[in-house]
Amino acid sequence: MAMLEYVKTILLKVSFSTYLFERELKKGIRYLVPAELEEFRDWCYASFGLSHRPILNRYFVTAF
Repeated sequence: MAMLEYVKTILLKVSFSTYLFERELKKGIRYLVPAELEEFRDWCYASFGLSHRPILNRYFVTAF
């Protein structure tokens, strides 16, 4: 669970930049175990759905 919280913290800090957000999202998906990915996906859409939806759609369609 600690890795999930770490990845969330990083995304919050880099959300101002599309490039950094996409890079960190990609890394975060690689670091998390499958059991955490559903919770992470839901959190990402709730937190960044308005600002980064195309990026989220690109990575979460292929992640599951």
